[in-house]
Amino acid sequence: MSDARFEDARGAPLRLRAMDADDLQVISALTQDAVFPITEMAWDRRERRFGLLLNRVRREDRRVAAEEDIERVQSVLAIEDVMEVRTQGIDRTDRDIVLSLLSIHLEPGEDGTGRVVLTLAGDGAIALDVEALEVSLRDVTQPYRAPTGKIPSHGD
Repeated sequence: MSDARFEDARGAPLRLRAMDADDLQVISALTQDAVFPITEMAWDRRERRFGLLLNRVRREDRRVAAEEDIERVQSVLAIEDVMEVRTQGIDRTDRDIVLSLLSIHLEPGEDGTGRVVLTLAGDGAIALDVEALEVSLRDVTQPYRAPTGKIPSHGD
């Protein structure tokens, strides 16, 4: 038996689940530079589920490193067991705003609780207080060529 390789997943949709901080780092890396309209962000308070429909760069494709034919794919990012949602630096009344996700990390709390923080470009953030960490990422469309054809730049 051998380890999985990037080539093994070429073209296949991602379906990942994070149950600890290490798993969450993988999802964070795969969603870096994902963009989403603010209208594609929702919290179902009764179900305690927060979700985003985002357009992520297909970083699992080796061509991304060479910046050739950069693709994006629409993915659902879902966070379970959400008790509270807070935002910072986001005008939630501006229905035309498009947000860019930079990273996702966990601030651990007591007894398995914690805060999942989605850091956005432009000093924005979404903080989700969770009873337990359970985050999933699932591709829901076929990949498409990124309109710019380039990986977003963060400057030096």
